[in-house]
Amino acid sequence: MKILKDLFFIVTLPVLLLVAWVIWSSQSSSFFVPDWGQMTNAFSNVWTWGRIQSDLLPSVGRLFIGIVLSIVIGVIGGLLIGSFRWLRQLLEPTLEFFRAIPPTVLIPVMMLLIGIGDDMKVAVIVLGAVWPILLNTIEGVRSMDEVLSDTSHTYGITGFALVRYLILPSALPQIMAGVRQSLSIALILMVISEMFASSAGLGYLIVQFQRSFAIPEMWSGIVVLGLIGVILSFIFQAVERILLKWYHGQRELENAA
Repeated sequence: MKILKDLFFIVTLPVLLLVAWVIWSSQSSSFFVPDWGQMTNAFSNVWTWGRIQSDLLPSVGRLFIGIVLSIVIGVIGGLLIGSFRWLRQLLEPTLEFFRAIPPTVLIPVMMLLIGIGDDMKVAVIVLGAVWPILLNTIEGVRSMDEVLSDTSHTYGITGFALVRYLILPSALPQIMAGVRQSLSIALILMVISEMFASSAGLGYLIVQFQRSFAIPEMWSGIVVLGLIGVILSFIFQAVERILLKWYHGQRELENAA
């Protein structure tokens, strides 16, 4: 029963939006509002296996690599900076400076330094997506329970064991919050990076359709991007339930009390 209830809440709003769009598009005479038949033809004509191989899969691959690198760099860097006050004080002005720079502004610089290949696109994703993870990890380490910290020192728990059994679990809820934010940023930067000096990818494809006034095809690419975002969200929620099962159980006990 709970599964059916959850499924109802998941699909209700998308179905209502789809019905509203079908009704609106059928009554609109605008060239920029494709109807249901045009969108269906666009999907069947554009998203063939060849197009998926040449444009969709490379984009998803760069997105995946960028997210993984952002998580690794953000978590490791956040654990180090959050654990040592002197390091945090030393790096805080520099981190604030680079965090304030929009990653899209650095695309021309990355093109000059790295080139226009996949490395540049992945670097742009990492430069934008790493900050929520890094900053949330730092705050998660800083907000660690002092009683638990003192107890670990009393029992001589240091090194990797301290990180594995105390610091990382304490910071994990905030780390996952940072990862959630970085997913949407990474998806946006994936598209933007492919709009510059690229010959393949979802961003390139959408721009090419827009320039040639292939409006239904352009909207089909935008819908595919939205579907990728939905899939990323579901994957994240599944991973979060596994990693934070203890945390959600603790919250339920606290709420019940």
